[in-house]
Amino acid sequence: MTTYVYAVTPAPPPELPKDVVGVGDPPRAVRVVREGELAAVVSECPPGTRPRRRDLFAHQRVLTMVAAAGPVLPLRFGSVCPDDDAVRDTLAEHAAFFRDQLESVVGRAEYNVKAIHREEVVLRTLLAEDARIRELNQATRVRGGAHRDRLELGQLLAEGVYRRREQDARAVTEALGPYAERVHRGVAGADRVLNLSLLVGREEAAGLLAAIEAQREDNPQLELRVTGPLPPYSFVRTPPAHETEAAR
Repeated sequence: MTTYVYAVTPAPPPELPKDVVGVGDPPRAVRVVREGELAAVVSECPPGTRPRRRDLFAHQRVLTMVAAAGPVLPLRFGSVCPDDDAVRDTLAEHAAFFRDQLESVVGRAEYNVKAIHREEVVLRTLLAEDARIRELNQATRVRGGAHRDRLELGQLLAEGVYRRREQDARAVTEALGPYAERVHRGVAGADRVLNLSLLVGREEAAGLLAAIEAQREDNPQLELRVTGPLPPYSFVRTPPAHETEAAR
């Protein structure tokens, strides 16, 4: 039976409800493996277990519960060690590294903000601001427009949308950044303006959420989605374990 590892925490470890279960079919009880000043939150994982969507949710649920109790170093989904002794060996070998990482997130949590353009609002704004776009738009509406006019209109709209994406991403980052100790801008993707992770202290969390609401009010062209508080996924690193690999 291999050992599935969710997170590393300081010792003594946080107290979790006795009925907490994690990954597996059936789900396995979550427990703690301790080594010196560190502890790992783990559960049993039969060899050859194939990760499923429900296991991902279970992994996230356990991490959220642990993070609510104190500092946590979350491990990636699917991290396993051959057994509990291998977990202890890893904690001992990388003890200084783990302690430094945990110290960097004490009293802090991650908030993720995703910004998406409301396309119809952006297009209306571009029409209002650019006389040439209005002219070409009217021409294509009334007469169908020449081919070159349609091409020019499409190019101007694409350039305008891109420009607004950059402007809005920069403005939101500048507005929210002061509330965070560290900021990580992730890949936004084709349909998003911004994918922003912020490491925020407890005393700054209310200010951050208020700033997000202000951005919503000031930017009708943006849909802002906030998730948090979360374990500090984007702001910690983990060293390679003796035999940590994706469960499969």
